[in-house]
Order: sequence, then structure tokens, then C-alpha cells
Amino acid sequence: MATNTAINRQFADYCCELLSTQGRCVAKRMFGGWGISVDGLTFAIIADLGNGDKLWLKADDVVRSRFEAAGCERFVYVGKSKTASMGYYTVPDDAMDSQDAMLPWARLALECALRAQATKAAPKPSAAKKPLVKTARKPTPKLSKV
Repeated sequence: MATNTAINRQFADYCCELLSTQGRCVAKRMFGGWGISVDGLTFAIIADLGNGDKLWLKADDVVRSRFEAAGCERFVYVGKSKTASMGYYTVPDDAMDSQDAMLPWARLALECALRAQATKAAPKPSAAKKPLVKTARKPTPKLSKV
């Protein structure tokens, strides 16, 4: 009988095969699930939120409406004190059937990951910069003893 880890690995390998249209996919254990990346860039995860392992693809403000219009679920979990969500969505059921069906969703997820990476690499705007020229300090007058 296969262990749960072996079953999870098989599902991770299958998901990598589905997503391989975007490049060589690597699945690594992460937080009790799997992170799937291409060239070190994570664009998909596998997690079980109580109803079995599911593939979740990265989504941002640019493409979120496409996932929602297709009826995909947002990654939402209960944290220590509140409910939180991540920028990942499930894929339509039929996308799990073949690479061709997964292709547009995988492309969207990788584009989101690339945008996120570019945002992290971009220089952050700083607060109002101080002038680089130092002003000379006036000498402190010496007090004479009387």
C-alpha cells in the first residue's frame, strides 16, 4: 500500500507534467504541501485545505477576474486568529485533464510570478531625500571666565 507521501509525490509529479509547457517544473516540499517552480520561480502550489490535495496557481490583480469567472476557488485558510488568503486559485476541473487544457492557466500563473519578481526587484521609492551637501556648523562661542 502506498504511503500518503508517495501519493502526494505522485500528484506533485502529475501537476509538474501538466505545467511543463512553461519550462522544467520542480516540485519541492513546502509547509506541508508542495511548491512548484520553473527556473526557481514559484508559480503554483499544492495544498490540502481539508478536502484533498489541490493544485493552486498564482494570480494577481491583473488576472484574478479570469480565475473567478471560471469558477476557481481562492486559497483561503484559517490562521491563528483570523481567516487569511493568498494570491493563488484552483484551476478549472477540465484543466487537470491535459497539458493543452492547462496551458492558458499555467501561462497566466507564470506571468503573475514574473510580475511579482519584477516588483520585488524594482527600486523602492524612498522618502524625501535629504540634501547631500552638508552645511557648515557655526563655531560655538567660548565663554571667558570673569
